[in-house]
Amino acid sequence: MENVPRIQDVHAMPDMRLLVHFRNGEQRAYNCRPLLSRPHFGMLSDPAFFKAVRVDPGGYGISWSDDIDISEYELWTNGESIANQAMQPTGNAGG
Repeated sequence: MENVPRIQDVHAMPDMRLLVHFRNGEQRAYNCRPLLSRPHFGMLSDPAFFKAVRVDPGGYGISWSDDIDISEYELWTNGESIANQAMQPTGNAGG
């Protein structure tokens, strides 16, 4: 199994994307739009709620609430590796 780095920081981006900074220095863009097809993630369509994303303690995932979260494995595996200056955040959440 791949050794997945923990998350250092996360920023909400336009078009329902997240910019995730991992502790190994890599950044990945993750598209949350496909999650909207699942009722559990419906609140993400609210822009203010989406921007309230935060890193979970220890960097093992991100969350918006106790019920809506994404693991570091999902973000690492299905996120798109990007150059450091490729995306600019619209809001941020630290961890």
